[in-house]
Amino acid sequence: MEKKFFEKPSIYVGQVNLNVTNLERSLAFYRDFMGFKVLEESNRKAVLTADGKTPLITLEQPDNVTSKQGRTTGLYHMAILLPSRADLAAFLKHLIQATNGQMRLGASDHYVSEALYFDDPDGNGIEIARDRHSSEWEWTGDQVSMATVALDGDGLLAETDEPWKGMPENTLMGHIHLHVADLEKTENFYVNGLGFDVVTRFPGALFTSTNGYHHHIGLNVWNGVGAPKPAENSVGMNWFTLIFPDEAARAEQMRKLEGIGATVTEYMNDFVVEDPSGNKIVLSISA
Repeated sequence: MEKKFFEKPSIYVGQVNLNVTNLERSLAFYRDFMGFKVLEESNRKAVLTADGKTPLITLEQPDNVTSKQGRTTGLYHMAILLPSRADLAAFLKHLIQATNGQMRLGASDHYVSEALYFDDPDGNGIEIARDRHSSEWEWTGDQVSMATVALDGDGLLAETDEPWKGMPENTLMGHIHLHVADLEKTENFYVNGLGFDVVTRFPGALFTSTNGYHHHIGLNVWNGVGAPKPAENSVGMNWFTLIFPDEAARAEQMRKLEGIGATVTEYMNDFVVEDPSGNKIVLSISA
């Protein structure tokens, strides 16, 4: 893991806030199975961390919560980035042993990374990944080579004999991948409004980053062009944070957001904006 993609001058994803139907069940999954620590907890909310101080995931159980809606905008998956391949190997062994191989699991090699895919108990998508070093990524101009090919599972499992000991302290929110309603409007928002670069394109999808990362934000119309936003009390993503290097950088992008017609409002000592598909983004500053 290279920290330069998750520190100044990069703009990157900090944490994701999710609705769940049963907080106790979700805590059993995220804390006891996945190995996050609980930073804060109340009857209806829990903040999860890997290093004991930095929030990565917040779980909320709203009143009258409804199950996950299909064919909407919102979260496709959030990507938990582990520090090393050995960490990913230890997690895969843990997953197989803890679930007797019964969990529905995807596994892919994306050239820039290796990744495992599964859902939490409410159907919120999760990716657990490790990055290859950026010196191994292949670029053609400003476009990075990414694909979805078979993961070398046997090679990964042979990487370590160490058991899973919970989320390593250096674990980060590597990226977020969102369902959107319109790619053209979405590209304008994230590129001209938020300052991201499009670094690769797939049918119905584009991937954006800052500072030469393979992607901080993935965006797709795979739930259908014109897909509606989900109800506020349904399972799924409430918001995610983007971390800016400093106040000046955030202010500059806020001016650009307003310049393309987006509305930025104050929110909990920060600012918030919605993308054209209703995905809510909290604009924060690096600590």
